[in-house]
Amino acid sequence: MTTAPWRDPALTAAARVDDLLSRMTLEEKTAQLYGVWVGASTDGDGVAPLQREMTAEYDWDELITRGLGQLTRPFGTAPVDPALGAQALARAQRRIAEAGRFGIPALAHEECLAGFTTWRATAYPVPLAWGASWDSELVAEMAGAIGRDLRAVGVHQGLAPVLDVVRDPRWGRVEETIGEDPYLVGTIGAAYVRGLESAGIVATLKHFAGYASSAGARNLAPVRAGVREFADITLPPFEFALREGGARSVMAAYTDTDGVPASADPGLLTELLREQWGFTGTVVADYFGVGFLQTQHRIAGTEAGAAHAALEAGLDVELPTVKCYGRPLVEAVRAGEVPESLIDRAARRVLLQKCELGLLDEDWNPEPTGRIDLDSTANRALARRLAEESVVLLDNPDGLLPLAPDTRIAVVGPRAADALAMLGCYSFPSHVLTHHPDVPMGIEIPTVLQALRTELPDAKVTFTEGCGVDDPDTAGFEEAVARTAEADVCVAVLGDRAGLFGRGTSGEGCDVTDLRLPGVQGELLDTLVATGVPVVLVLLTGRPYALGRWQGRLGAVVQAFFPGEEGGPAVAGVLSGRVNPSGRLPVSVPQVPGGQPWTYLQPPLGLAGEVSNLDPTPLYPFGHGRSYTEFTWDDFEGSTPTITTDGSYDLAVTVRNTGDHAGAEVVQLYLHDPVASVTRPDVRLIGYRRLELAPGESRRVTFRFHADLSAFTDRTGRRIVEPGDLELRLSASSAEPRHTTRLHLTGPVRELGPDRRLRCETEVA
Repeated sequence: MTTAPWRDPALTAAARVDDLLSRMTLEEKTAQLYGVWVGASTDGDGVAPLQREMTAEYDWDELITRGLGQLTRPFGTAPVDPALGAQALARAQRRIAEAGRFGIPALAHEECLAGFTTWRATAYPVPLAWGASWDSELVAEMAGAIGRDLRAVGVHQGLAPVLDVVRDPRWGRVEETIGEDPYLVGTIGAAYVRGLESAGIVATLKHFAGYASSAGARNLAPVRAGVREFADITLPPFEFALREGGARSVMAAYTDTDGVPASADPGLLTELLREQWGFTGTVVADYFGVGFLQTQHRIAGTEAGAAHAALEAGLDVELPTVKCYGRPLVEAVRAGEVPESLIDRAARRVLLQKCELGLLDEDWNPEPTGRIDLDSTANRALARRLAEESVVLLDNPDGLLPLAPDTRIAVVGPRAADALAMLGCYSFPSHVLTHHPDVPMGIEIPTVLQALRTELPDAKVTFTEGCGVDDPDTAGFEEAVARTAEADVCVAVLGDRAGLFGRGTSGEGCDVTDLRLPGVQGELLDTLVATGVPVVLVLLTGRPYALGRWQGRLGAVVQAFFPGEEGGPAVAGVLSGRVNPSGRLPVSVPQVPGGQPWTYLQPPLGLAGEVSNLDPTPLYPFGHGRSYTEFTWDDFEGSTPTITTDGSYDLAVTVRNTGDHAGAEVVQLYLHDPVASVTRPDVRLIGYRRLELAPGESRRVTFRFHADLSAFTDRTGRRIVEPGDLELRLSASSAEPRHTTRLHLTGPVRELGPDRRLRCETEVA
């Protein structure tokens, strides 16, 4: 029996795919360009925008005779036992392979924003908590574990990470981001990609690009970012993840920038992504994004027109289910309205990826092997470590924390005894199980109340909710005051409920008008403070909230960004002192709820000044975080050197733990550009290093600055390094410099290409 060349593993992937394409009909090639979402609801509340309106009917048995590009969320659509789900997916893949002429299975994808979004899988901290850890290696380790779990059940592609940079904290999807700084987002995001890809999973970067810059912080609103903001803030994290992480897929954003939807922008999806950056993988649509070109953006009058615009721009795969890339596209090609060459281009990219994944091989086997445990002991240990590293101690002015082991504690608040308080909107319990109220959680999630009682068994702990998350009822205030008056300290556990499209206070489509605590939680906190009993505020949120109203009135403030299934013990460990807090803010915490939006990346006119009565200075700046130990930064090396515009310079400092507790310090390097040809942020992060230190231990950290790190986009759109003075600041936060050095760049203006240096390397001795 002769094996067709496309089946021959001895040939290159390109040769195999070229042979396969030459044998396929138009319908078979087009079938590789869409997914199918089996079991997606077409009534009630969906898990994707406009799901009910955009989901089309199809005949599964007839559809798969042409082959199939993708299977959408076989585990993440409804509760399914992981082992049974793996077997069901294998059966579906067998049917797909047997139904088509070529026996090619589909590529299965799932959400994995904060863990594999399926029943009984580990719920890790959300990406904003990854940013708060400032620990890229731990994030990579977590992503590797997520990837191995995906592979174990037959999934090939993960729709993560989100690389949007926060531009307005009122936006609902802040919890899904890594933070408000492109360098932090890029380095942490690239680590996640590296971990996921190391397990053989295709990582999908989203949302490319500009989604988080939507006007008014509204989900899917137009983007009005300028050219330089787009180039210097929005795009760098994607460069990091492609160059350092090796991501093999990119998801086009829903939004339009200056009138051009990302899903129909050849300048973005082809010229920049492929021609300039050299990307060779697949571009996939955000769910229903191709259809939205017709129904929401209205740049196409028909489904075929939407398909044409997307394909021409460089969007290869329509997700989540067949609509525009199906029959309307085939008919348009037959009618001569769409060039078949666009189908060939996209199908070739899809089939190359399937070839890389082994899906074109004759010995392909979809059957799962080995025991499937998606919430293993090792997974939970990883989730605990990341949760502990991500908790930020914002304030502890009088040393109220750690709590005494035998104290009387009144725990008050709507987030204290609710397991869902730990989870973001893309966790399976928050994302899907709300539609299945009779199905158990599937994983153990200790609450803060439970964990605190475990941490401090000799303490007398009472509890009352006080109020709901976002309802106006204050009837519980009286009981909260009574319990607090009987205690030595009150632990107020407040925050968000994650949800979708207005069904929560944080999450996709849960945007807010200002940054007040939801509902009457602020009034509850006022009432507790008025008792005179010291109050420890614990926040479990998906975004920062304005806390200036309580400045100087609280005993301590602890911030956790949806810390996952082990978040309760992590927070309780900080309160008890078992965990020395080491998290640092990935987003600024504002003083007041209005007068926003604002992030720390502001040019001079964006800072406080006499020309406006509104002061945007944050209460707690980007990079801020306290510890139960003390650190000194000594022996700084940095004079006033001169280097060329393509030169480099080392600066170093010795960090010593002078306290009695082991702890972690995060040394942050910021750049200040006093004079430039366009306005620049007053300071911006260009490097950091997390140091774990035992009591009395010291480590010397060296930052290897290169002039490329000072680059920016000039008035003509070129990325350049300018000669002149710079200032490098080794800092504990964006507003707390410890050591500063002036640096003078000489030589000509340098224009940089896509191979520019992105990272400030560090060395620890």
